Amino acid sequence: MNGWWLLLLAIISEVIGSTALKASQGFTRLLPSLVVVLGYGLAFYFLSLALKTIPLNTAYAVWSGLGTALIAVLGWLVLKEPMNGAIALGIVLIIVGVVVLNLASRP
Repeated sequence: MNGWWLLLLAIISEVIGSTALKASQGFTRLLPSLVVVLGYGLAFYFLSLALKTIPLNTAYAVWSGLGTALIAVLGWLVLKEPMNGAIALGIVLIIVGVVVLNLASRP
């Protein structure tokens, strides 16, 4: 499987795990706690596979940056967390930073 697809699976798994982290209420609820462990486990597994073909600096920047941006958007849409211009700008800057890093990393 292509490294970029594996990285996308890692990001999705991390986002699922992070979303369940809030629902676990400090690991006091069993099902969300199991989703956290499974989500993060799969995230690191898929990330490790993606690293076979994608450089670490690029993969980690994309994984953490897009994961952070997705969690912020999901927090706003699903969990009804606050969103304002400064937060939206921060999300855009994260995405721009990931794009710049990817472009600068290419030979």
